[in-house]
Amino acid sequence: MSLLGTIGVLVGIVLIILLSAKGIHITIAAPIATIVILLMNQMDIMEGMLGTGATNFMGSLGNYVMNYFAIFLLGSILAKLMEKSGATVAIADTILSKIGSDNPYLVMVAIFVISVILTYGGISLFVCMFAVIPLARPLFKKLNVSWHLIQLPVWLGIATITMTMLPGTPAIQNVIPMKYLGTTLTAASVPSILASLGAVAFGLVYMKITLNRSIAKGDQYDTYIEEKGADIIDRELPPFISSIIPLLVVVILAIGGSTFGNEYIQSNIIYFALLIGIILSIILFRNFIPNMGATLSEGGLGSIGPIFATSLAVAFGAVVMGAPGFQAISDMILKMPGGPLISLTVLTALMSGITGSSSGALGIVMPTYAEHYLAAGLAPQLIHRVAAIGSNILTVPPHGGAMITFLAISGLNHKNGFKEGFIIVTGAAIVAQIIMIVVGGIMF
Repeated sequence: MSLLGTIGVLVGIVLIILLSAKGIHITIAAPIATIVILLMNQMDIMEGMLGTGATNFMGSLGNYVMNYFAIFLLGSILAKLMEKSGATVAIADTILSKIGSDNPYLVMVAIFVISVILTYGGISLFVCMFAVIPLARPLFKKLNVSWHLIQLPVWLGIATITMTMLPGTPAIQNVIPMKYLGTTLTAASVPSILASLGAVAFGLVYMKITLNRSIAKGDQYDTYIEEKGADIIDRELPPFISSIIPLLVVVILAIGGSTFGNEYIQSNIIYFALLIGIILSIILFRNFIPNMGATLSEGGLGSIGPIFATSLAVAFGAVVMGAPGFQAISDMILKMPGGPLISLTVLTALMSGITGSSSGALGIVMPTYAEHYLAAGLAPQLIHRVAAIGSNILTVPPHGGAMITFLAISGLNHKNGFKEGFIIVTGAAIVAQIIMIVVGGIMF
């Protein structure tokens, strides 16, 4: 039974990846793959799918929505206000005007910087893609740089340091561990900053090498694509200072509250920061958004798809972890050589690859294994950051919602738009994790 169950877990994982790669939405792929796992592990299908327990599909889904919907909602509304007002474009235009648009590598660095600013300010990576990719297209075309390289600066900017590494980032991946460890958004600040620097260094070097290789091959803008997408349409934009104020306030409040606030403030500062960012956006952008009510409604509705896609991935992962066949895999990971920090890294990376979501991985690993690693004598701050960065290692698999969205917006496909993005995110996360384990192990 144990071997059949383990095979069933592996079959379910492969199945959800294949279905997603074929374009089957997670709302269909996750239940199908889950049922396969339940059958091959001889588990009660009705209980496994409809039960309210932590390792049941619907129970895990509902628990994730209940715990994190507020963050998705507030983040989505702030992002929609920034998008509809043109504030994201104003920020990008200003940065590009300072850096210049004649040097291909500097343009890619500028796109990376824009993506970092937006996501560190609380803008979701999905919205950042919609804002940045259309801005980059005419620049790549003008410089005749292969369009498939857009994956490098975008993924480095939205899915590395501002997602799991930088202290104070309002990303959901930095929020989830707090609930189970009693930590703050600035957990393990010093090693986190060093890890972030390592990740950026790797990313920028890899980006330069890949760009040079592409130019040497004679790649042109449309070498790997057929022309798609329209150039940006001119419109009145808010001033740069007004555009960036809400994002700066979110970051300052998140870091300040986590560092100097009492326990209540530290636990809830992310909600206050995002809410104040929304209020400031409404005030500053009121003349640039024709229909404020409709924009707020769009922002609210925009949170539903991402949270349910993530919660479905979490639900699938929860059933995987509750299946008897996963026990052998779990035991092997927990007992692997190298110590608890290594096993925590492997565990969160594996769950991220299985679910196609770093936040989904943390939503599964933290409630299930946090106590195990605390009992092993690890400092809560170190567990927080190692788990977060570990979830970053396989966060852009072929079946991940973020990857599928990126390919749709960019007009690329898995053949020409996956490899370089996967390498730059995974490589940056591995470099960051090595630094975190070494420095964190010394400090904590």
